[in-house]
Amino acid sequence: MNTGRVTETTRPVAVVTGASGGIGAATARRLAALGFRVVCAARRADRIDALAAELGGRAVVCDVTSVDDVAALAVAVGRRCDLLVNNAGGAFGADPVAGADLDRWRAMYEVNVIGVVAVTKALLPALVASQGQIVVIGSTAGKVAYEGGGGYVAAKFAVRSVVDTLRLELWDQPVRVCEIAPGMVRSEGFALTRFDGDQTKADAVYAGVAEPLTAEDIAECVAWVATRPSHVNIDRMIVRPRAQAAQHKVHRVFG
Repeated sequence: MNTGRVTETTRPVAVVTGASGGIGAATARRLAALGFRVVCAARRADRIDALAAELGGRAVVCDVTSVDDVAALAVAVGRRCDLLVNNAGGAFGADPVAGADLDRWRAMYEVNVIGVVAVTKALLPALVASQGQIVVIGSTAGKVAYEGGGGYVAAKFAVRSVVDTLRLELWDQPVRVCEIAPGMVRSEGFALTRFDGDQTKADAVYAGVAEPLTAEDIAECVAWVATRPSHVNIDRMIVRPRAQAAQHKVHRVFG
């Protein structure tokens, strides 16, 4: 007899890549609060071990650009995956196209695009079996180009195309596909990574902006999308802080 009691085997399973900090960690926490059993996947073992212990979830060390790591993630997840949050990504450098560091461009494409495809492909059988949902954390950089963002913009435009193609190809399968495209988010490490740890350059991105988005804001968006009725698909959600009307139009107050 079904008593309706929630157990480890009946709890929905969410996989969050890039869960070691920022949007990924905030999303893992928010999903756990909703009752998901969260698989925290990222490269930094110490961070995801601590997060998984906090949430009662599972930590899986995974570099989404590694074939072996992605295969191991799929084995660890098993046959059930109700929600996949493809969050792992990043921007490396702000070179103009004419001065592009090609190794960095390749790295951005690998983690932002190939990583999304690899993890989605590996977990798709479990997602189909669970009538699950795929949420990809894209960017408004995948909507509008800007100077110094060529490599990242190209990668995020590609992510947008992957999401739209995947939705078309899964039209007859019980899997929902969504992209959440944030604008200016002041999250742990993103700008620092982009500017090779230069705190001054990282801080300048947000200078004068009273309230950029936070990682928790995006986590709340993921939670809302993930909790819509199963017949409701949110194709794309574009989220900006009130101060950012467009990529180049940001209200800043100094002094």
